Amino acid sequence: MMFWIVAALLTLGASLAVLLPLASRPKGDSGGNEHDLEVYRDQLSELDRDMARGLIAPADAEQARAEIARRIIRAGSGGEGGSVPRFATSGRVLGGVAVLAIPLISWGLYAAIGSPDVPSQPLQERLAQNPADGSVDELIARAEGHLAANPQDGRGWDVLAPVYLRLGRFDEAATAYRNAIRLEGSTATREAGLGEAITDAGEGIVSSDAQRAFERALKLEPTQPKASFYLATALVQDGKMTEAAKAWEAMLALLPGDSPWRSPTEQALAETRKRLAEAGPQKPSTGPTQTEIDAVASMSPTDRTAMIETMVAGLDEKLRENPNDPEGWMRLVRSYLVLGKKDDARTAFNRGLSALGASTEDGRKFADFAATLGLSATE
Repeated sequence: MMFWIVAALLTLGASLAVLLPLASRPKGDSGGNEHDLEVYRDQLSELDRDMARGLIAPADAEQARAEIARRIIRAGSGGEGGSVPRFATSGRVLGGVAVLAIPLISWGLYAAIGSPDVPSQPLQERLAQNPADGSVDELIARAEGHLAANPQDGRGWDVLAPVYLRLGRFDEAATAYRNAIRLEGSTATREAGLGEAITDAGEGIVSSDAQRAFERALKLEPTQPKASFYLATALVQDGKMTEAAKAWEAMLALLPGDSPWRSPTEQALAETRKRLAEAGPQKPSTGPTQTEIDAVASMSPTDRTAMIETMVAGLDEKLRENPNDPEGWMRLVRSYLVLGKKDDARTAFNRGLSALGASTEDGRKFADFAATLGLSATE
């Protein structure tokens, strides 16, 4: 009801602001005629004084008096400027009709095709309604508003993080998971969700940060399926097909028959076995020792990144000297992607494919490996 009152008052005010100037008569006409008559009277008096002093001949005085009289008659009857032109009066009438018609027509149309009976519902009222009756956007807005006012609500971050993840807002999901872990503590589900958010934000590359999150999840829950799946995917991205196949097999042995992870794991294992069969016998991989792993883990993030970049630069130099090393090219491409250097990874991929030969068996394997990382030969 308040809306209609305010709308009516505003419409009335706007209409009056236009109608009043149109309805008022011009002020310049009558005032001008009165002034002219006064001037003509003064001229007659002056003429009589001049004739009495002999300054003007009687005949000339009579002729001037007649001319002044004619002017007085015209001014008294309105003359040329004494009445408002017909077109001006018609314009005021048409303007008044238009001003009155606009609000009447607009209100009539709204009453016919609008929804005047629907009660108003401001944003705050919508956010305060039953969550089951709200849209996803409203629920998220409500949660974000709550967390903006209560940033230490770990439970709120815990609820919002998987929602962000499902909506594809990966960076925000990672932030929400970190806040939930910081405030509510580390759980396998939260750590696995954090790793997934980091991986998705990195276009599917299981980075070192994501790997550490997945490893923490497995320490808390050794059978956590999401963490196991992504760590096996990291082995594939490293070119360690044999280890990846074993990881898929171990995961399948522990998954319940109705687990939603069984189907994607079976598909991943089948694809890995196919690639292993095409590749033939593999040389055993030589990874870092446990001492080297512990030494890297104890470094600061800045020192660790600097060391990794140095190692990657060294690998790049070795491949320039000995380019016939498909496993080396795989490690180089993935290393660049983990460091967030996608342009360098694409350049390394093109160099490696050129060195190995796109039509050779090693070249095809390298291209298949790069495809799992989001790189294709067309690039």
